[in-house]
Amino acid sequence: MDRRHASSGSPYEATIGFSRAVRVGNHIAVSGTAPIWPDGGIVLDPLDQARRCWEIAIGALTELGGSVSEVVRTRQYITSADAAEPVSQAHGEVFHDVRPASTVVVVAGLLDPRWQVEVELDAIVSE
Repeated sequence: MDRRHASSGSPYEATIGFSRAVRVGNHIAVSGTAPIWPDGGIVLDPLDQARRCWEIAIGALTELGGSVSEVVRTRQYITSADAAEPVSQAHGEVFHDVRPASTVVVVAGLLDPRWQVEVELDAIVSE
């Protein structure tokens, strides 16, 4: 079966051995996506962070031939229950009509302590 990858642009992809997203057949998995802007900066507002995460994740999904309407599962990792409302708002802005299976998990921390959210998604796409 054909396997395609979307790059995150991270210098760590080769050493860690990961891709932003992978498509095998009609399944696309987008890996944990953090709220990093193109210049490497980070905005501290959780709503803006979540919007940026989804922008990056949806970009990888699109690069591999998928669309938001084909997303079947999302995961959101947040560092505080206080971030749940704004992070959920961003999810609703993207997935209101799609309504994928979704999980929000409060975690002790993420790789960069400034990140308040990291997201993942899975999609089943048309061949």
